[in-house]
Amino acid sequence: MGQPRLLAGLDTAARLDRVGHLTVHGALPQYRVDDLIDLAEAIDLRGRGGAGFPFHRKLRAVMRSARAKEGRSAVVVNASEGEPSCLKDTALLLHVPHVVLDGAQLAADALGAEDVVVGVTRDDVERSVRDAIAERGPGTRLRVSRLPERFVTGEGTSMINGIEGNPAVPNGQKVRTSERGLTGLPTLLSNTETYAQLAIAARLGAAGYNSVGLPAEPGTLMLTVSGATAVEIPSGTSLAYVLELCGSSPGQGVLVGGYHGRWLTPEDASQALLSRQSLAAFDAVLGAGAVLPLPEDTCPAGEVARVTRWMADETAGQCGPCVRGLPSLATAVEQMVAGGGRATFEAVEARMRAVRGRGACSHPDGTSGFVASALNVFADELRDHALGSGCGRRVVGALPVPADETPERLVVDWTLCRGHGLCVDLLPDVVRLDADGFPDKAVMPVPGRLRPMALRAIRRCPALALRIQE
Repeated sequence: MGQPRLLAGLDTAARLDRVGHLTVHGALPQYRVDDLIDLAEAIDLRGRGGAGFPFHRKLRAVMRSARAKEGRSAVVVNASEGEPSCLKDTALLLHVPHVVLDGAQLAADALGAEDVVVGVTRDDVERSVRDAIAERGPGTRLRVSRLPERFVTGEGTSMINGIEGNPAVPNGQKVRTSERGLTGLPTLLSNTETYAQLAIAARLGAAGYNSVGLPAEPGTLMLTVSGATAVEIPSGTSLAYVLELCGSSPGQGVLVGGYHGRWLTPEDASQALLSRQSLAAFDAVLGAGAVLPLPEDTCPAGEVARVTRWMADETAGQCGPCVRGLPSLATAVEQMVAGGGRATFEAVEARMRAVRGRGACSHPDGTSGFVASALNVFADELRDHALGSGCGRRVVGALPVPADETPERLVVDWTLCRGHGLCVDLLPDVVRLDADGFPDKAVMPVPGRLRPMALRAIRRCPALALRIQE
């Protein structure tokens, strides 16, 4: 598929330090902001974190907003990968961090930005970025900020809030970061790979950059295949060919774009190219670059239910569609998969309608889209499960979900419980009531992030019927 660009040099070294980076790529040229905008437009650089927004428009918006702030602005690299199916940005920052920092520095110099922050969520990535910043010597404006590793951390306002020392959750306001972001300044916020692509284009120029990939979508793409392998490919490469090179196949279907993405049937996956135009024909988007083939030996229904529950648990906990809507959707999917009958299909559809377009961020829409796509592609499998026959296959975890590191459980003492129901008000993600108004289980797992609420539920129980058990 040709020579790598972002990952160039890794055939001889596991990580390119500053000297190795300059040996491979050479010095970084300087651009005026208008010239950098023209370059980004000429190569049609799009955000590589999910939305695919044109980078030149974002850069121009920050430049215009900065004029009203006495030229002041900031640059933020969004290196959050809270989704376990994605690791391409992690790979970049662990192995070639300077190509990312070059892109951020290039944009900051063009804008005259006074602050350049890389927002990360992992220990190893934080160390790699700190080492790379130190390798660049004194006088750099670059700094790194550690945030919690959660799905919603990657949302733009969540990232800004976290860097400023506030809870890393969406603010729900329709204010663009290009107008008011870090410390109230116009902020250029984009994904890790986007800045890396900008640094490559700055060295190659538009013509050189456009020599690889499709004419309408030039350059290379970073992908994460099967949640385990990060690869760089020219845009327009066959999806089936990439899977073959990674030792896989379309299997029962391929999830493209991660857990806010869409499923492709095996037939569609065999025809699709990895480009915006080709995937749009299948109502799919590349999103954050995650490609997840579903092998033949796993249960599609169980995999979908497992991910839906994890997505529900990743709620920011601040708006109804997430706090109540997504757990209810996950429960409806689980009941459908467990043989709940035809009525469970209607329940799933109703829960999806209830959350669409109503969240403080795109998480409810993305999760409902994931379920809707699964209902379409795995219609026969899900119908068989709902009607009780199932497929007889186990769930192998082909769709990666982090293991809950907290072994704690909420335990109900049935000799004391009187069915007051306060526990479900405080812990709707953990406690569910049966038809008589009592908890439907005696032992319920408590995610680590919900431990404070579990302790509060224990204190508020009038019958003292709850306790935490490790």
